Amino acid sequence: MSLDSTTPAAGTPSGAMSEATLTRAEVERLLATRHADAGHPVPLHFTDCDFEGTDLSRLDLRGAQFHRCTIAETSFFGAALSHTRWVRCRGREADFGSADLVDATFESSDLNNTSWRRAKLASASFRGCKLTGANFEACAALGLSFAETLLVGAHLRGLSFRKATLEQLDFSDADLAGVDFREAVFDGGSLKDAHLKGARFDGADLREADLSGVRLVDAALFKGATISHQQAAVLVTELGLRVM
Repeated sequence: MSLDSTTPAAGTPSGAMSEATLTRAEVERLLATRHADAGHPVPLHFTDCDFEGTDLSRLDLRGAQFHRCTIAETSFFGAALSHTRWVRCRGREADFGSADLVDATFESSDLNNTSWRRAKLASASFRGCKLTGANFEACAALGLSFAETLLVGAHLRGLSFRKATLEQLDFSDADLAGVDFREAVFDGGSLKDAHLKGARFDGADLREADLSGVRLVDAALFKGATISHQQAAVLVTELGLRVM
């Protein structure tokens, strides 16, 4: 559908769009014409909209809400996306590089192979998302949180999860080089075959995490962490040792 065929009817909140396939020009038109409330623009609200492959780079979409939208291969590079909310969106290979996503929330969304390089992700949150292969290189991530999320093969190098409770996070095959897990609590999840060079686990509680695939060179990284008797047995096996 075009923008004209989905213009909100009387009684529909201004700034709300649904079941539309939108181009950059149409989004810019919405941004230019949305009503003001006490001098402040009303945030846009998109439901079941299709932005696949669209260039939305550097647009000001602060406070916008995206529900069940398709954003696969969409570019949000350098966009202003603070306080946005994304629910059940399909965003394979979307580009959020250098975007401002402070206080943004992502829920139950498919964000596999997305790029977040150099994005501002302070206090952003991801819950129930798929972020397999996602790249978080050099992002500003103070207060960034993940829960019940797949981070298989993700690039998370240098991030800090210090003192965080990590709820069902799958870091299998992820690049966790230099990641700070000090005093973190793993509530389930997996570190199976993750790249851990330089990661820190001092004081971490790993008793609920899958540690299979840990290599001999990585064993020393867990010094000061708490593991279970069962995990200890797994580590001994992974290190090629026999307990008699």
